[in-house]
Amino acid sequence: MAIGIVATMKIKPGTNEAFEAAAKELMAVVRAVEPGNKVYQFCKSRTDPTTYVVLELYADQAALEVHGKSDQFRAAGAKMGPSMAGRPDVQIVDAI
Repeated sequence: MAIGIVATMKIKPGTNEAFEAAAKELMAVVRAVEPGNKVYQFCKSRTDPTTYVVLELYADQAALEVHGKSDQFRAAGAKMGPSMAGRPDVQIVDAI
């Protein structure tokens, strides 16, 4: 069964450029090296420039675990950390 992640992130005002650069880099790497990932897309709110949502879809639990333990995920966390205004709100959902 496919597993989805919807993570909403708030960033500090004025850090959009750095945050988006790190997000774009992470999207490219995940798409290139994680065959179990089906969707990995950061989106920016139309009404709040400090709110981003990442939409993720994995083939199964094993693919989700590969992502969570990956070097690219850890590296992105270090790059995005200074922009973050708090912990992401993460929802894990099952595809139907």
